[in-house]
This record gives sequence, C-alpha cells and structure tokens, in this order.
Amino acid sequence: MTRRFTRTGPATALATILSVAAASHAASAQDTAQPEAPASQPQATQAAPSDGGTTIQTAPGVAVGDDAAAPATPANEQDQGTPATASGENGGAADGTQTADALVARAPAQQRQIGSDWPFWGGGANATRFSPLDQIKPENVDQLEKVWTYRTGDMPTEKTKGKYSPEGTPLKIGDALYICSAMNVLSSVDARTGEERWRYDPKVSPDAIPYGATCRGVAYYEMPDATDGQACAARIIEGTLDARLIAVDARTGEPCEDFGENGQVDMWQGIGETVPGWYAVTAPPAIVRGIAVTGAQVKDGQAEDAPSGVIRGYDAVTGELAWAWDLGNPELTGAPPEGETYTRGTPNMWTQATGDEELGLVYLPLGNSSVDYYGGNRSDAENEWATSLVAIDVTTGKPAWHFQTVRYDVWDYDLGSQATLIDFPNKTGDGTTPAILLPSKQGDIYILDRATGEPLVPVGEIEAPKGGVEGDAYADTQPTSGYHTLRKDALTEADMWGITPLDQLFCRIAFRQAAYNGIYTHPTADRHWIEYPGYNGGSDWGSVAVDTENGVIVANYNDVPNHNRLIPREEADERNLKPIDEKQAGDESGSKAEGEGDAQAGSPYAIDVNAGWRAPFTGIPCKQPPLGGIRAIDLATGKTLWDRPLGTARRNGPWGIPSFIPLSIGTPNNGGSVVTKGGLVFIAAATDNLIRAIDEKTGETVWSDVLPAGGQANPIVYEQDGRQYLVIQAGGHHFMETPVGDYYIAYALPED
Repeated sequence: MTRRFTRTGPATALATILSVAAASHAASAQDTAQPEAPASQPQATQAAPSDGGTTIQTAPGVAVGDDAAAPATPANEQDQGTPATASGENGGAADGTQTADALVARAPAQQRQIGSDWPFWGGGANATRFSPLDQIKPENVDQLEKVWTYRTGDMPTEKTKGKYSPEGTPLKIGDALYICSAMNVLSSVDARTGEERWRYDPKVSPDAIPYGATCRGVAYYEMPDATDGQACAARIIEGTLDARLIAVDARTGEPCEDFGENGQVDMWQGIGETVPGWYAVTAPPAIVRGIAVTGAQVKDGQAEDAPSGVIRGYDAVTGELAWAWDLGNPELTGAPPEGETYTRGTPNMWTQATGDEELGLVYLPLGNSSVDYYGGNRSDAENEWATSLVAIDVTTGKPAWHFQTVRYDVWDYDLGSQATLIDFPNKTGDGTTPAILLPSKQGDIYILDRATGEPLVPVGEIEAPKGGVEGDAYADTQPTSGYHTLRKDALTEADMWGITPLDQLFCRIAFRQAAYNGIYTHPTADRHWIEYPGYNGGSDWGSVAVDTENGVIVANYNDVPNHNRLIPREEADERNLKPIDEKQAGDESGSKAEGEGDAQAGSPYAIDVNAGWRAPFTGIPCKQPPLGGIRAIDLATGKTLWDRPLGTARRNGPWGIPSFIPLSIGTPNNGGSVVTKGGLVFIAAATDNLIRAIDEKTGETVWSDVLPAGGQANPIVYEQDGRQYLVIQAGGHHFMETPVGDYYIAYALPED
C-alpha cells in the first residue's frame, strides 16, 4: 500500500579500570576535574540524484534572491543592540493566512549582534556559536569561579520521573537572560546576579512528554514601530510540549494579548488525530522577516498514520498563520479546509531552523517519514524531501531549494543539527561565497551555496550494500561529503570489547552473527544488523561552532553503533507492541530509548533498537572507546587540525557504578560548544558532568569544573557591565543517564 496524499485521517587496558559508557546510548588531550566541592557563590532566588552525486532540487518559479530587558538599559547603549525594524502591514486572507502582498512587502530587519548579548539560540543570527569576547583566555581561564546559580524549580514529579532531558540554552539580551525549563516554564533572570525577575508557567500536562521533557530554548522578537511602554513591544516566544506557540512580554512575563488567543496559538489545528506525547515542540521558532517558523517533533516509530510534519509560519506579532508548507499537498498554503488535515506521516522538523534575513530564507533540517526503518509505503514526495535541508522563502512559504543527505532513509538519519551561515573562501582566493554549513548524523559536513543549495565542494557517492528486507527498493548509492566527514572507518571484530573476557566474547559473537557491510547496511528481520554510526551521530542537535575570525570549525561527535532488528508483525503482536494512540492509561511512555520496541504500525515490521549497542550483562557498549570526540577543522580546506576524545570515565562504570577515574576516554555526548575570540572552546555534553575549556589551538583541556547535574546543553558566553560570563544549564538527561537537575550556573573571572 502506498501512502496517498488524500488520506486525512585505545583499549584492553582501559577495560580493566573502567566502563566507558554505561552512561549512554543516546547521544588527544586529558580532562582533569577540579575537586567536587561547593564553591562560594550567591544563590539566585526564584519563585517556586543529479550530476556530481548531488541530491538537490530548486523549486520552479521561486525567486531566491533583545529584554524586556531592552528598556532595562539605556536605548542608546552599545550593549543594547539595535531593535529590529520591518515594513509592511499585516493583511488577511479568507483562510486566516496573510496575503502574499503583505508578506512580500516585509523588508529585512536589522539583526542583533552576538557579543555582549547572546540574542539567538545559535548565538548570532548566523548560528556560528562564536563569541567575539576575549576577556577569558587560556592564560587566565584557570581563575574562573562560579558567580551565581539559578534554579528553575522544575524537577521531575512522580509522573515525570525518568523523563527529563531539558537541553536548554538561554538567550541574553540587554541585562536579562531568558530561560525555559524542561516543562516550558519561562523565566527571566538578571544577567549579573542570576536573580529571577519573573516567571510564567504555561501549565503543560505531564502526558504531553514525548521521549523526554525538553525545551531547548526560546526566541526573542521586537515589534517594529512599537510605541514607548507598549506591552509586548519585546516578546519571548516558545513552542511547548503540548504543541502551543506562546508569546509573553519580555519585560514582565505577562502573556501577549495580541498574539493568537490571549498569548497562545494552538498548533494542533489541522494536524488531525493525535494523542498527547505524539506531537510536541521542543525547539524555538526561527523568526525571519517577522515570521516565526516552526515544525514539531513527531514521536518516531509509532505508526505510518502519524501527525503531519507540516512546517508553519506565524506572524510574530499577531500569531496569525502566514503560511503552511505541506510537502504532501503543496497547493495547500494555509489551514486545511474543514474536515481535512495536513498530509499525515510526512517528514518533520524537530530541531532548530536557521534564518537568513537578507535572502528571506529559512533553512529547515528535515527528519524522516513515519516510520523510520521501513519505507515501502512512502509516497514519492516523502522520498524526495525526507532527510533534506530545505530552504523556504518566508515571503511565500514555498521551497526555494532542497539538498538531500540520505536517499530512502531507513536508518533514522534525520538532520538533527542546526545549519550555520558562513562566508566560505573561494578556491580562486578572490573572496568568499555566502554559504551554509550542514552537519549530518552520518558525520558528513556539507558546504552549500545558501542562495541556491548548490554544493561549493563536490559531493561524492557511496555504493550502498545489498541486502535488507526491501531488496531493490533501496537506493543504489548514497551521497557523501567531499569536504569533510567525522565518520570513522567501518567496524571490525577487533573493535568489539568489554570489561571482562566474557563481555568481549559476547560482543564478538554478536558481531559475527549480525548483518554488517559498512555504513548503510540495510535493515534485516532474520537477524540483527549493525547501524554505524548510530542515530545519535555523528552530529546531533548540539550542532557545531565556527570561529569565523580564524576559520576553524569545532565539532563534537558521537562514535557509537546501534544493534537493531526488524520485528515481523506477527511477533510484534505477540509482544503486544502498540503505537502511542492505542496504548492504555498507565502504559510506559517517554522513558524508553527511541526505537526500543516501537510498533511501526501500518508497516510489516516493528523495530528493536539497542542504541549504543550495550552488552546485556554490564550495560557496557560493545564498541571499544572512544565513543565520542571533538575535532577542530580548517574551514577553508576541510582538513583536521586536531581530534581528541571528549569525556572522562569519572562517572561511568559497569552496572552503572561510577569509576571516578579522570581518564579521558571519550564518552557519548549530547549538546554543543561555544568558541570565543579568546581562543577557548567551552563544552560540557559528555557523561562525566564536567564543563570544560579547551585550548582552540592545541585541543588541550585547560580548565574544568564539576557540575551538580549532567551538562547536556549548549553553553553561552556574554558580557555584562564589562565582565565576561559563561553560563551552562546543568539539567541532566535521562537517556544519557546523567543526574537530573534544574540548575543554570554562571562563571566569570574574579572582579578586581
């Protein structure tokens, strides 16, 4: 049955002293932690295929061409940045969307710059995660001290225990930070002291949690031509786990009455049949030319008849639907007619988009169709658009181009990283080309012309292995980057290991029994197959950082396989594997690893994924370490400058018992980095609960500190009153098996 659009409805020695990664299935220099002792600090307060192997298509007929805070400091102060401006008035269409003329009339707005502020999720509008601040350097970083700790108060309850993975990155505009907690509680805190100014709780129900309670961040928007003292002249916009888009006043935290209905928009409209936890928003919207563009996470592995992956753009002031892009029904540009829905089961965007204000494009890293590991019922459109970077013209809602990184994806290799806008050096040495840098879960890093999507470095082809349950349906070849890949060589039996001879023997036997012919080994049902890299990368949502002054990419990555098997439907029924919409109240939800006994209803197979391929006796991964690393890459040439393991063994061990050994062996990691003009890379992400500073030139760790919970989040760097701050969320992560917390921690050099 084809899905129709009309449907609505190094390593033996290490083995004796540690376990590398009992800590996680999800996600060279030494790391040394400072003593795990509390630092003296003020405690913040809070309320309780084409030529050259390229898979790229340009859409025909498409022309491509921050604090509440703001009033808290003088408007003419340099730190304050320049408020965004735009022209054009909103116009309405019969279906509730804005008219094309009104959208096209919107002029590019001046963007706030990264520096004293961190105004976008990716730092600046280009998402480089590069800070021009240089007060903290390799020479003085060892003097860093905790200066404040803020606690959101959002911790798991009995209903949400084992389901928290906050992954939060705050914004900083003016003298305020803007934060969202795991369950979407918004707050604003003083950038200097960490003292809470306001909080807003949207009251998200626990049953809305999909894989985990996650809010990666918020967006900040300033109304054009706002009057002095106007409510919500500057606003914070977030998407919630229960699929609402919420806007509050950046100054007070009060809902913006002019946005949607009393400050919120219901994103379930037009989605069709769904249940809580199936359709959720975990990333902030990208705001381009006044349009807040967002997708949603559709919980994987449940059913082919899943909520739509439709992308929608909303007016950032009124909340009015400006346009919708439904890849299965491209003629539908607004809300579906009564009784109909957006196309079900289409690829979605769960991660963070990037906007180009000048071009008027928003770049969407798309995921896979529902379901991930079987493609026999997918439509032609799904096969065309899935696992692609799609550029949408925000003035029309129409795609300008797309670049596909996997053909007929049956590995859950969705694009998880935010793409980064760069100026890429021309080979002729006569300037640069505006480009977009795209990391992938397979480890490939692509460099594309951001206006056209054409590769600026040739794209090669990998011949795909034969085999798998779908036979000739699979793609014969897959694209691979000619610029750079983080991917390591194919696994061999010698890569299998354990902390005892028994563990190693078990893993070697399992390796021999599994289907494995390198990357893109196709899914099998008669035996397990090895997926390497696994679905956590390569690169994932933490994305990469780019030092635009020195031309250096900093990319952390995972290096773990998955051990999977398709489950024939009869066996799945015997195991009572059901999709989320057929489960009964009280059934386990949100705590399993993605793919661990997922029903994939509507297809001939369910799926079992052993993420990280962990041995059953000890929970130790079958692949020898390192299981994660961090690398510096020359931007101009794509050559590796240095590469090292990321993460120590201090919190890992067999049976989940910490070894407390500060040996840098490389653990799975979840989260990203920030790189600064001072020559430092700041990153947590690993399973050792450390925040560390790495010398950008050498790759050596020059400072670290112990966090009170897991650091699976992206840090930020900003300046306030002449002092440079480093802030990281210590929220932990249930999939990474790090302790959960509600902390935001700030570091700075001692004041004179």
